[in-house]
Amino acid sequence: MSAPASTGRAGLNDGLLHTSVWTDELVASSGLPVIDMPFVTVGGGLGSFVMVDYLRIAGVPAGHMRTLTVLDHPWQNYEYLLSASQVTREKRIRSDSSSCLDNIWGFPGYAVRESFGARSVPGFIAPLWNVLTENVLCDYWTPKSGQVFRSMQREADRIGYWGTLDMGRAHITRRRHGGGYFTVLTRPDGNDVIYRSSFVHLAVGYPGLAYLPDLVEYRNRYGDSHRVVNAYEPHEHVYEELNRRGGTVIVRGAGIVASQVLDRLISDRDRLGTDVSIVHLFRTFVEGAHGPSRFLRRRGEHGWAYQGFNWPKSTWGGQDRNRVLRAEGEAREKWLRTLGGTTTPRRKRWQRMLERGRRQGFYRMYVGEVQEVVPGPVGAVVTRLKPGTAGAAPVQLESNFVIDATGLEADIAEHTLLADLLQHSGAERNLLGRLDVDPQFEVRGTRAEPGRLYAVGAATLGGYLAGVDTFLGLQIAALEVCDDLARQGFCRFIGVRRSISQWWKWALARTP
Repeated sequence: MSAPASTGRAGLNDGLLHTSVWTDELVASSGLPVIDMPFVTVGGGLGSFVMVDYLRIAGVPAGHMRTLTVLDHPWQNYEYLLSASQVTREKRIRSDSSSCLDNIWGFPGYAVRESFGARSVPGFIAPLWNVLTENVLCDYWTPKSGQVFRSMQREADRIGYWGTLDMGRAHITRRRHGGGYFTVLTRPDGNDVIYRSSFVHLAVGYPGLAYLPDLVEYRNRYGDSHRVVNAYEPHEHVYEELNRRGGTVIVRGAGIVASQVLDRLISDRDRLGTDVSIVHLFRTFVEGAHGPSRFLRRRGEHGWAYQGFNWPKSTWGGQDRNRVLRAEGEAREKWLRTLGGTTTPRRKRWQRMLERGRRQGFYRMYVGEVQEVVPGPVGAVVTRLKPGTAGAAPVQLESNFVIDATGLEADIAEHTLLADLLQHSGAERNLLGRLDVDPQFEVRGTRAEPGRLYAVGAATLGGYLAGVDTFLGLQIAALEVCDDLARQGFCRFIGVRRSISQWWKWALARTP
């Protein structure tokens, strides 16, 4: 399969770019420096951090691993996305108490740690009571993002994570003749370096922002990215202008991000007393409990589908986890689509806000498919909905801003490294269009004995684990990879004795 034309990167000649399996001699002829490193993880975000943490606990020295990344710290991109979608460090995220990125054992969980860090008796009791009675007497307990980031900082210091970093953009991974892989890293100064390794781990996250097609067309045609924005990109100007002048905003989407955007809009309206109207546009309107059977149903009302977490808890360690593991092909795809979907937790605070908004009239809901988005009068955008019946006129919704809160679903081929992997390294897509991996998260078709190439996170959705892009999903994936590496002799198995001894080291903040 031919490669694209030379990109002009220094040292990456056509011989390298057009060859799918590199030899040591071919790489040497490029004149690029080669670094031998047994294990390389690409991404440097949450997935890379969790993988390095597991391997350190499994006995791998930090000097035997490198993390290739453009991120200064593993939570950098995640915090940016949270901040853009109105989740500050003092707000709670959508994860449970035991899904601890800094603690593979899950004990003590975030709730216990928050409780013992409290400065008052009510502050001590509240998290414990909440987590003990969650989803019965209380909403699900979830940690504040700031607590998650501080705990990750502590663990990164403990395991020597910072010493594994090599800053730059990894954009090519090719198989090596004779076994293993070559990974090309372009450093901030523009110079390339090639890592030669037996094992490569890809945790690159989402390829990028995905926009609704009608909003893409509007932005491209009219060059207006000021009034039509994605909730995951910086859009503070929307809130500032609405707070200053009032106006109307359309929110599209019915997931956790949409709920956070609505929370911000209504909180600002209440605090400042501005005349802000909110139009919530649904493509699908959920009116009540729904699901394929009476034993598999979600709560729902007023357009929203409610679920405590991204996926049912059984997908991480119950009957649904086993069912996904056993299913193949279209059967697994169908089951994943049944379990998945757009949901949000039913949090009492913003439920009360929306109920008041409906009652007072400043929050209105519409259902329909968008026909087109066009400029309106000065300072306005018009959203036209397709008529519900033949011959009817389209409904026109005029607003000052449109916020797209529908998610991060860009194609994996938009990521340079993943696109190169699909073209040159034997990787293929699964039925959901992501990387096809086996139950141990090895990318099928890419093996270069005795080497292995693994991938985790959002790029592998459709494989043998449903919640691959969640905290617990990243930890389960890291454990599967760690066990597979132990079978290759790269690290130790984390058995009972080692697990207990390493937990004590974690508790005492000692190096693994």
